[in-house]
Amino acid sequence: QVQLVESGGGLVQAGGSLRLSCAASGRTFSGYLMAWFRQPPGKEREFVGSIRWSGDSTYYVDSVKGRFTISRDNAENTVYLQMNSLKPEDTAVYYCAAGRPPILSYEYWGQGTQVTVSS
Repeated sequence: QVQLVESGGGLVQAGGSLRLSCAASGRTFSGYLMAWFRQPPGKEREFVGSIRWSGDSTYYVDSVKGRFTISRDNAENTVYLQMNSLKPEDTAVYYCAAGRPPILSYEYWGQGTQVTVSS
C-alpha cells in the first residue's frame, strides 16, 4: 500500500538541470526522514541527501552540496530533488527513500528514475 514513486529523470547535458519528484502515498510520513540515494552504473547505491518531513533541516553529501537542493510539499506528499550544474559523474539511477529516525535502515524505497548526464 505504501508507495514512493520517482519521476523526472532523463537525459541532460553537463551543466544542465533536472528536478526529480518523489510522490509518497499510503501513509502519513510525519516524523520521517525523506532521503535521496543514487546508484551509478556498476557501483553501489550511495546516499545523496535528506530532508525531514516536518522541519527545515536538510543534509547533503559534499559531492552535491551547493548543486542539489531537496525540498518538499507536504500538501502534495511530494519530495523534490533539484539538480543543477549536473556533471557526467551524476549519472545514476536515483531513488527516494523514507525512514523513521533513529534510522537503522530505510523502511520504504521507490523504484528509481534514471538520470543520464552527457558531456
